[in-house]
Amino acid sequence: MIDLPFSKNSNTPLYIQIAKSIRLKINEGKIASGEALPSERELCELTGASRVTIRKAVDKLIDEGLLWRKQGSGTFVSERIEVQTTHLGGFTDDARARGEEPGSIWLIRNYANPTREEAEKLNVPMSSAVARLGRVRLSGGEPLAIEHAVVVASRLPPIDEIEDSLYAALEIKGKRPQQGRQKVRASLASPTEAGLLSIQENSEVLRIERLTWLDDGTVIEYTRSAYRGDRYEFVTDIN
Repeated sequence: MIDLPFSKNSNTPLYIQIAKSIRLKINEGKIASGEALPSERELCELTGASRVTIRKAVDKLIDEGLLWRKQGSGTFVSERIEVQTTHLGGFTDDARARGEEPGSIWLIRNYANPTREEAEKLNVPMSSAVARLGRVRLSGGEPLAIEHAVVVASRLPPIDEIEDSLYAALEIKGKRPQQGRQKVRASLASPTEAGLLSIQENSEVLRIERLTWLDDGTVIEYTRSAYRGDRYEFVTDIN
């Protein structure tokens, strides 16, 4: 059992002290990335604090992105996810490569005409039919990203047949992207994004704009995403 020192004589609220002690143990590696935190009952026994105080301390660390709670399973130390930017893969591929089960909560899945910007990106007329695919991406049940993809409708199977992997759906039509370019910039989560990702408003997010195409130059996908900044690191190998 870990030791969580604090002082009842301090002017600092007890839950802040307990949160600080847990944060220190995580930073020291005493509680490993991905490891479950002791239960509220165990933390109460360890510290002598009330369940309300323990819950406030844990909730504070969840708000910071240091911990995350999985319904029915417990509270876990958040793992940093490294994504190689030199590899053209989708969210589903990345999740499965880590041994996790990907999932989606659909926000929008319909046909429409592209905006002027989308038509220019996809190199198609504004009268074209495109599929709009907006969803929250989950890994192991945890919301990690919000994706909004726009794809020319004829390059996809019927949209109600699209499951977790957009690239798998494109592959059915022989249109899986072979090359691409993406831009990543730091930003802050809007109230809506924070709610969908179960993070605090104005938490750090990484905004990604991705454009992909076939070997013959045919543009396939224009996707804008917001990834949780507390969970993701995008890495590029330099030779």
